Amino acid sequence: MSAFETIILEKSGGVAWVTLNRPRVLNAYNVKMRDELYEALGLIGSDTDVRVAVFRGAGEKAFCAGADLTEFGTAPSQAIARQVRFERDVWQRFLSLRQPLIAAIHGYCLGSGIEIALCCDIRIASPEAKFGLPETGLGMIPAAGGTQTMPRMVGLPRAMEALLTGRTIEAAEAKRTGLVNRLSPKDTIFADAQRLADEMAGLPHQALAFAKEAVRRGMDTTLAQGLDIERTLASRLAGIVA
Repeated sequence: MSAFETIILEKSGGVAWVTLNRPRVLNAYNVKMRDELYEALGLIGSDTDVRVAVFRGAGEKAFCAGADLTEFGTAPSQAIARQVRFERDVWQRFLSLRQPLIAAIHGYCLGSGIEIALCCDIRIASPEAKFGLPETGLGMIPAAGGTQTMPRMVGLPRAMEALLTGRTIEAAEAKRTGLVNRLSPKDTIFADAQRLADEMAGLPHQALAFAKEAVRRGMDTTLAQGLDIERTLASRLAGIVA
C-alpha cells in the first residue's frame, strides 16, 4: 500500500497488515515509527476496502519492546522527550479507526508495545510472549494511554500492580486476566490472526463498525446512557442497510 522505513504496510483482500519493522532493536518505538504509524493509520482509516487491520512485530524476539530510549531518553529532559513523542497523537488515531484491529503478539510487548496492543480490539499472543509497563522504573509514567487502557482491560487491582511495579506478565497470566483474548503457537500465530481477520472481513463491515463504536462510546457512560447510544447506532445502521 505504501513504503515506509520502520513499518511495513501491506493489504491482502480486505485485511491490512502493519508490521513494526525494527527487529534489530526489538521493534522499539522511535520518532520515525511514530510518524509512519500516524500516516499508516490514516491510510487504513480512509481505505474503504480495508475491513480489518492486524498489527505485528518483525523478527523472532518482539512485538515491540517499548520506546527507543536512545531517542526519547536523550532529550534535554524527560518532559521534552515525552512532548516529542506526542507531537502526533498516534494513540487517538488508533482509537478513531472504525475497522476492527487485531494485535498478533510474540516475544516482548513492553511499554509502547503494550499500549499499541491495548488500542487494538482483539489480542492474540504466543505462549512465550512477555508483557509489562516498565516506565515508572525509568522515572516516567505510561503516558501513551497505558494508565487508562490497562485498568479498563484487566481491572483496577491488576492494573495498579502492573503500573506500580513494572513487573513482567507472562502470556498465561495475560490470558487468564483478559489482557489477551487467546494464545496461539508462535509458529502459527500470524496464520491464525489471518484466519480470524478473514472471517471478520467477510462479515457486514458496517455492523462491525457500529458494534465497535457502541462498545467504545458506552464504556465510560452509565448503563442507561450506553443503551441510548446502542439504540441510536442500531437505528442508524438499520437506515444504512435498509
